[in-house]
Amino acid sequence: MRSNLKVFYKGVIDVSPLMIPVVPFGLIFGVLAIDIGFTPLETMGMSLIIFGGASQIVLLQLFSGGASSLVIISSVGAVNSRHLLYGAVVSEHLSDLKLTWKIIISYFLIDQAFARSNEYLKKNKEKNKYFHLIGGGATCWVVWQTTTFLGIILGAAIPDKLGLSFAVPLTFLALLVNDFRKLVNVVVIIISGLVATFGFNFIPYKAYVIVAALAGLFVAMILTKMIKKYE
Repeated sequence: MRSNLKVFYKGVIDVSPLMIPVVPFGLIFGVLAIDIGFTPLETMGMSLIIFGGASQIVLLQLFSGGASSLVIISSVGAVNSRHLLYGAVVSEHLSDLKLTWKIIISYFLIDQAFARSNEYLKKNKEKNKYFHLIGGGATCWVVWQTTTFLGIILGAAIPDKLGLSFAVPLTFLALLVNDFRKLVNVVVIIISGLVATFGFNFIPYKAYVIVAALAGLFVAMILTKMIKKYE
């Protein structure tokens, strides 16, 4: 059986290539948070506590749009709800661990770490294989916190006249590029976008994001059932 340190380093090496796109994402978050009005301490606290790039960007967008605290918290929770599925998938490999270790690992269970470690956990029978997930997650954590900090420094140095808030929707567009390859995804994106656009001025409490997301999920469910029916 390989030592805990070797399995940990294996996780670091496996997840490292996935950190390349995380670097500009973290920088953008740090810059935008300062530009919108968050203090450096609040910005770093957000990355340390939430530790989720997409949900943190959602928080910035809703905050800058004047959404209520309830809508912001609900939206961030909805975006991060995918981690419940991650936890359910890897739970079978962590059943022998103490609750303390499970809590620590759950903190590091983010997209990139899950993608790499899930494959490793399936293929290996070692008792200490969970160190791969810790290694991958810790790498993501270091990169995200470092780039957030660098973004804060850059944000403080950029003049207020530039107004970088426009980068928030641009960041989301970059995340959606891969989804344009499938017609179903395009339809869901268009409908969600239309609901959010028309609901911006009519849906109370700035809850248009949540309503648009629910509308997209509903359409996706219908289209998926229709495709399966005619296959």
